[in-house]
Amino acid sequence: MTKAGEREVLTVERANGGAGFLMKEPLISPEERGEHCGLFARVTLKPNCELGHHEHHGETETYYILTGKGMYDDNGKAVPVEAGDVVFCKDGDGHGMKNTGDEDLSFVALILKK
Repeated sequence: MTKAGEREVLTVERANGGAGFLMKEPLISPEERGEHCGLFARVTLKPNCELGHHEHHGETETYYILTGKGMYDDNGKAVPVEAGDVVFCKDGDGHGMKNTGDEDLSFVALILKK
């Protein structure tokens, strides 16, 4: 078990070439994730910050939007997202995310390996 406020929050500058920075809060340890889960974390983007476009090979990634509004890059197609939305990047595809709102954009990111 982990508790809010006790987990380490990592700051990543220009993630995948994106503007600004993101904050990544792993929700469980690598040992708890096991061999098929590459990431289970809360990611936060401040206004005008972004996670640059990147591809997934041998894995998928799902985002569950918790707060804020943004623009999801779905293989080069811009898709507006907001709290409650879920987006999925299948194996071999690419994606990214930009905070286009005036509050934090926060989402749970889950990477599952094949």
